[in-house]
This record gives sequence, structure tokens and C-alpha cells, in this order.
Amino acid sequence: MRIPARKGISIFRRKIIDWYKKNGRVYPWRETKDPFRILIAEMMLRRTKADQVATVYEDFLKEYPDIDTLAMAKQEALEKILYPLGLKWRVPAFGAMAREVQEKYQSKIPETREELTSLPGVGEYVAGAVLSIACGKKEWLVDSNIVRIFNRYFGIETSKEGRRDKHVIEIAKIYASGRDPSRATMGILDITALVCKPGKPYCEKCPLIDRCHYGLSQERV
Repeated sequence: MRIPARKGISIFRRKIIDWYKKNGRVYPWRETKDPFRILIAEMMLRRTKADQVATVYEDFLKEYPDIDTLAMAKQEALEKILYPLGLKWRVPAFGAMAREVQEKYQSKIPETREELTSLPGVGEYVAGAVLSIACGKKEWLVDSNIVRIFNRYFGIETSKEGRRDKHVIEIAKIYASGRDPSRATMGILDITALVCKPGKPYCEKCPLIDRCHYGLSQERV
């Protein structure tokens, strides 16, 4: 499968970062570089809208401000505080993750993808988000929104499970390899949420329109 040229991915990345500096969303987990707080946010954000997470996140951290307090949390208490987010199946992962970090890593969030993805409730996406945003590492992440913007902008084909496609992951790795990993990650998350939306995107507001395969094809229609 064709991989876009690095220069093209670099231009795509730079335009997203420039857009993010002016248009990025503001959330409490973006006002910290604490890996614990960012990990908690990313675990909450799985299949849940950011606005829905915001109030629960702050209440959660008042109750459990660090790994050690979370490791001691009772299941019933976690279920109560996380109830507004739904997806009850993920609740046990919060306590299990904290206990494993406490026992294996002396209460310090690990800073490698391999170690993070070994934790309960932490997959490749969450690990990539924590490492890039909290640690400033050049680490990739892919979700359905990122697959969509790669598909539209670069004109690549993707499977139904596009986030697992090798060529999609390779593009994500190249995207993550430049400067300012934190803004690059938050920028692509925000532009896919606000501009390159599912269904009909807001192409007229998009800073990528001049090189976007999808946007240019729409202009020709």
C-alpha cells in the first residue's frame, strides 16, 4: 500500500499544529504534564466525548489525586464516580492499573509504550497519547478519526478496521516523528473533532484544503 512522501506528511503536520495554536480546545487535562492525570483522562475518554469527561475528571482527581489513593479505591466508589461516563466494563481497569503501577513501578507511571500497554485498560492509543502529550515523546496513535483524516487528505484506501492497517500506522509514526509531539497529537485530535468530522466535514474552515485529496475532489464536482 502506498505511503505518502515524508515531505507531504510534514506539511500536513505543520498546518495542523499552526491551526491548533489558534483553535485548540481547552480541557483541564491539557493544563498539566502530569502523566498520571493525563493517563486518567485518556482512560476516561475511550468511546466517550471530551465534554462529558470534563466534570467527572475533576471530581475524580479530587477524590484520587495520585496512584496510591487510587490503588486503595473500592470498586463501589469507582463505579459511583465514573457512572456518568457509562461503559461500566472499564471501571475495574482504573483500580487495577493503579495497583500494578504501585507494585511494579513504585507508583510512577512508566514512560515506554511496552510498559504502558501492559497495564490494565491501556492500549496502543492511550499509551501513544500519554507518551506524546505528557512526556513529549515522538509516539504515534491511531483512532477512527485519525484514520478518516488520513483517508481524506492523502487519498489512501483503508480497511474497515483501518486503525490496524499497517500503512495507516506507518503514516501515524511518520506524523509523530517531528517536533512538538504534544501539539501534533492534540492538534490532530481537535481538527478531526471540530473540522474533519464524520459525515460532512467543514472543508471551508479547514487549513488543509489546498492539498486535501477529498477537499479538492469536492471542488471538482
